[in-house]
Amino acid sequence: MSEISAETARALGELDTPTICNAVEVVAPERRNRGFNIRPFVCAHPELPSIVGYARTARIRSQHQPVKPANAMGYYTHVAEGGPLPSIVVIEDVDDTPGYGALWGEVNTNVHYGLGCLGVVTNGSVRDIPDSAENFQMLAGMVNPSHSWVHVIDWGTPVNVHGMECEDGDLVHADMHGACVIPTEITEAVVEEAARIAAKEAILIGASKEPGFNMDMIRDAYKRMADIH
Repeated sequence: MSEISAETARALGELDTPTICNAVEVVAPERRNRGFNIRPFVCAHPELPSIVGYARTARIRSQHQPVKPANAMGYYTHVAEGGPLPSIVVIEDVDDTPGYGALWGEVNTNVHYGLGCLGVVTNGSVRDIPDSAENFQMLAGMVNPSHSWVHVIDWGTPVNVHGMECEDGDLVHADMHGACVIPTEITEAVVEEAARIAAKEAILIGASKEPGFNMDMIRDAYKRMADIH
C-alpha cells in the first residue's frame, strides 16, 4: 500500500467529506457513484473534525455465541501493526440483524485510540458514547446498549459498510456526514480540485448575499466561476 505525505494528509483533514466527494468525482469521474456510504450513519461526535487514516478492515458477529474462541490478540495486532498509521477501522457486521451487539464502547475506543486508530466506520452498533475515548470518532448503523456475543470473525478482507466498499489499507476520509475512500494516487489532485471548488462556490455564495440578488447576478457569477481552472 502506498502512503501519502504528512502535508497532504493535513490538507485532506482540513476538508469535510462532502467536499472530498465533490473533488474525487472531478478528478476520478469513474468514482462518482461509488466509494462512499449510501445509507446514513449515526455520528457519535459530530463536533469532531474530519479524520483521515488507512483502513483496517474486519468483520464481526454478535447475535449468536461464537463456535470457537475469538482471536482478540490477532485482531489487535492487525490494528496496531497491519499498515501505516493513523488508521480507521472499517468493520462490517455480517449478522442478519446488524448491530445486535456493540463492539464499540468505553473500552475498545480507548484501546484502539491508543493503537493509533482515529475512529470506526461500521454498520454495527456503538454504546458508552459519553465515556468513549476523547477525539475518537464513531460512525455507526445505530446505538445499542448490549454487546451480546460480539466477536471479530476475521480481518484484512474486503468489506462493504452501508454501500462503501473498502479494502484493507485504503485511505478513508470521514466526518459527521459519512465516509469515503480516496485512492492514494489522486490525493494531491483532490486537494487542488477542492481549492478550485471552494473558490467557485465562494463567487456564487457571495453574489447570493448581495442586495437585489437576481438571475442576472447568477449568470454573471457563473461566468466568473468558469474562469477558474
